[in-house]
Amino acid sequence: MTASRSNATKAVKIWDIPTRLFHWALVASLAFMWWSAEEGGLWMDWHVKVGVFVLALLLFRLIWGFVGSETARFSHFLRAPQAAWQHLRALGSQQSAYHAGHNPLGAWMVVALLCLVGAQATTGLFATDDILVEGPLYDYVSSAFADRMTGLHHQLFNGLLAFIAVHVLAVFYYLVRKHTNLIKPMVSGRADWPEQQAEKQPNLHFVSAWWALAIFLGCYGGLMGLLNP
Repeated sequence: MTASRSNATKAVKIWDIPTRLFHWALVASLAFMWWSAEEGGLWMDWHVKVGVFVLALLLFRLIWGFVGSETARFSHFLRAPQAAWQHLRALGSQQSAYHAGHNPLGAWMVVALLCLVGAQATTGLFATDDILVEGPLYDYVSSAFADRMTGLHHQLFNGLLAFIAVHVLAVFYYLVRKHTNLIKPMVSGRADWPEQQAEKQPNLHFVSAWWALAIFLGCYGGLMGLLNP
């Protein structure tokens, strides 16, 4: 909180535990997937296992986007492209940006990242390293199709890295240029909200984390049953 009352802020809960755990679990999983692919060898077994875990995370996030806490729902943060364009035009301003969840531009970045990660994980189900490891669905397709999926799996990762880099740079841009900390809320769940805008303070609805755990276990168990009959 700053010394000036006009700039004073208070902590407001924005993100629930399931959304935050999803975010950081996905970050850790993608880092491991990159590292294990670089190492190769027996680590590729874990590469495949974590890939299935990532698919379960994405399936959970899709469901949570409809039945989860308010700020996690797609209906809450997805806005028309015009809103994202207006937000992009205002990026040059040094004024802090307060949003009860994703801003209009960041929302579309989230959707793009989820789609890219989903495509990356899905192609991995059919991929092979031509040495030791094959994706869970490799035996159900032709070798030509598997080769195409393997090539696409590698190509998509380069695009995914580019989007991740833009995402990280945007987070630091907000921190340095617009004095808006987007990392803190994704860790603690609470964001700084200006006290002079108390009447605009969000009154958000949060769903129990136990429901989220049940949904994720259902997603993971279902995928394991389908991919490892």
